[in-house]
Amino acid sequence: QVQLEESGGGSVQAGGSLRLSCAASRITYSWYYMGWFRQAPGKEREGVACFASGVAGTWYADSVKGRFTISQDNAKNTLYLQMNSLKPEDTAMYYCAFDPRVRMCTISYEWRYWGQGTQVTVSS
Repeated sequence: QVQLEESGGGSVQAGGSLRLSCAASRITYSWYYMGWFRQAPGKEREGVACFASGVAGTWYADSVKGRFTISQDNAKNTLYLQMNSLKPEDTAMYYCAFDPRVRMCTISYEWRYWGQGTQVTVSS
């Protein structure tokens, strides 16, 4: 079973940056989807950035385009989310997700594997 562990969250002031990491283990699939999601208190979980392995191009939520970048280090089996120009509305629990099936970043409840999350708090 795939295991995911996020790290790198914290508290920053608006305009600051953070880099989240997601260490993945027990991945035996040659093709898969991975992504970052977030959930703020009282709100539904939403997709932030996603990609399909071996496929050019990524999907970003409109609210983070130009500020966040998703990347992957295959050698380390680690997924990253570089977050720049952070805003208070980016405050949320951030989750890493994995699925060996075709998934959409906008439909979070269909994803199979999830990490425990890492908290990001942005103060104004």
